[in-house]
Amino acid sequence: MEQVTFLRRLLAISEAGLAYAQDRFDQERYQDLQRLAQQQLATLGDWPVAQVADLFAQETGYPTPKIDVRAFITRQRQVLLVKDATGHWALPGGFAEVGWSLKANVAKEVREETGLAMTVGELRAIYDTAQRPDIPQAFQYYKMIFAGTIGEGEFAANSETIATSWFSEDALPPLSLKRTTPEQLHQLFAGGEAYIQ
Repeated sequence: MEQVTFLRRLLAISEAGLAYAQDRFDQERYQDLQRLAQQQLATLGDWPVAQVADLFAQETGYPTPKIDVRAFITRQRQVLLVKDATGHWALPGGFAEVGWSLKANVAKEVREETGLAMTVGELRAIYDTAQRPDIPQAFQYYKMIFAGTIGEGEFAANSETIATSWFSEDALPPLSLKRTTPEQLHQLFAGGEAYIQ
């Protein structure tokens, strides 16, 4: 098992143990397991241990993958991408929020990141980030990508993105690989049935 996947699994086991174990000694063991896994993850990622601990501080209860929603909006064989402060590009989107439907989440994220109103279409793909050990992430995400069209609005710089632009499949900019990969874009451009990883 790849090391990040192994550590992510240990953290999930410790979270579940802390959520359900009744015995105080078991609680201490799960806390120890959690600390050890966080220390190893910090070492692997060359991060301060405190930063990794903060990342997982809000994770309570039974651990499950997180949901990331994205929009694949095209016109004239070009895709709409958003640029973050690091200079990398991705499909507009983000974490799904509790209380919103998947489609409402996608439309909200597009509005926040692009300033544009989106009509959400069909689900085009579901990606499991754990299937890409070459792009390690602390958490496992199910990335759900919906097709759509855009209406009124105009871009305004915001806390998440600094620009939007249209790109053809053969002229993609530097991508934020944890959000959007070239392989994902190629599959989406290819069309056909919804892709499920």
